[in-house]
Amino acid sequence: MSDRPASQALFERASAVLPGGVNSPVRAFRAVGGSPVFIARASKARLISADGDEYIDFINSWGPAILGHGHPAVIEAVREAAMGGLSFGAPTALEVLFAERLQKLYPSLEKLRCVSSGTEATMSALRVARGFTGREVVVKFEGCYHGHADHLLVKAGSGLATFGVPDSAGVPEAIARLTLTLPYNDPEALRAAFASRGKEIAAVILEPVVGNMGCVPPEPGFLQLVIDLCREHGALSVFDEVMTGSRLAPGGAQERFGLRPDMTTLGKVVGGGMPLAVYGGREDVMRTVAPLGPVYQAGTLSGNPVAVSAGLATLAELTPALYERLEVLGAALEEGLRAAARDAGVPACVQRVGSMITLFFREGPVRSWAEASGSDTKRFARWHGEMLARGIYWPPSQYEAAFLCAALTDDDITRTVAACREALAAT
Repeated sequence: MSDRPASQALFERASAVLPGGVNSPVRAFRAVGGSPVFIARASKARLISADGDEYIDFINSWGPAILGHGHPAVIEAVREAAMGGLSFGAPTALEVLFAERLQKLYPSLEKLRCVSSGTEATMSALRVARGFTGREVVVKFEGCYHGHADHLLVKAGSGLATFGVPDSAGVPEAIARLTLTLPYNDPEALRAAFASRGKEIAAVILEPVVGNMGCVPPEPGFLQLVIDLCREHGALSVFDEVMTGSRLAPGGAQERFGLRPDMTTLGKVVGGGMPLAVYGGREDVMRTVAPLGPVYQAGTLSGNPVAVSAGLATLAELTPALYERLEVLGAALEEGLRAAARDAGVPACVQRVGSMITLFFREGPVRSWAEASGSDTKRFARWHGEMLARGIYWPPSQYEAAFLCAALTDDDITRTVAACREALAAT
C-alpha cells in the first residue's frame, strides 16, 4: 500500500491517458523510484500534495518561482490582466513594457521577441543564427539542455541523462549531423572545432551556468572564449539563460560575469511562472526576423497579456536585497549539505552559483558531463526518498539543479540540513 494513496490513485489514472503518467519526463520519478507526488497547491516556499502532506520546495517550478509561490503582487497582476481578456492575437502595451524592461536588464537584447517556452526560444534563436550567417552547423556542449528541438537532442543531459538516453528516437540522423557536441569547460576542444570547421559554424549555444547536469559553473575565461571565437570566425554566441536569466542576477549570468553575447534566450523567472520566454540579441541579427527579414517565426500566444503581466510583476520585485537574501540562504544550505556529507563519510560535493545548487554523490569538483555522469545515482535515489519522507521536495534527478526562493526562512534551511543528515544516515 502506498504511503501517498491519493497521489498513487492519480498516477494510475494519469498513466491511462498520459505517456508515463506525466506531461514532462523528469516528473515521473523513474530516476529515484516510486511514483510522483501530485501537488494540489502551493504557498510561499511550501508545496501541499494531494495527500495533504507539506514539503519545503527546492524545485520552485524548475526555477521560475524565485519569489516563492503565490506572491501577492504577481497574483494581482495576473488577475487584473485576465479580467481584461486572456488573449487577443494582437499587439498590446503590456508586451512593449515587458520588452523595454528586459532591455534595461539585458543590454545585449537590442531587439527581442516573446515566445511561449524555452524550447521555442532556443529553436528560434538558432534558426535566426543560421539565417543570419548562412551556415548550418551548431555547436553545443555535453550536459547542456536547450529544449527538445530535433537538432538539440544530442547528448543533452537533464531528463535524457536521467533515462540514460543521450539522443532521442525520432530525430533524423541528417539533422543530428548538423550539431557538433563538445565537452563543457574544455577550451582546447572548442578551439579545435573552430580550427577545423569554423567556416561552417553558425552558432555556439551553451548554458552559462549549467543546471541540466546539476549545477556546473563555467571555468574562468571559458564563456569569454566562446564569445571571442565566435566573433573571430563570424559565428554567433548564444547564451541560453532560460534557467539562469534573472536568477543569478537581474540581468542573468551575463550581468554576473560581465559578458555580452550576440544572442540570448530567456524564460522561467522572466515569465513569473507563466508560459513565457524570449529570444533576442544584436539588432543586425534580429533584423533578419519576419516581418523585417527572411527568417520566419510566429506564435498565436506570443506576448500573451496575462503572461507578460506576471513577468513584469516578478521583475519589479527583483531588488538587490532579494539577491542578497538568496545568497545568504544559499551559502547556509551549501555549508550545511557539505558538512552533513562530510560527517556521514559519504563521497559527495556541493556546487552552487547564487540560488542554484546541487549535491553530487561523487568527489568533486564536477566540471563536465563526463564527471557529473560518474555520480552514484543509486545512492542519490535512496537519499531523495529519505528527504521526501522528511518533507523536503528536492529535484528527482541527480542531474537537475535545485533552486532556492526568497520565501525560504532560516528555519527552513536548518530543517533541510537536519533532514539531509538523517537521510544520509539512512542510506
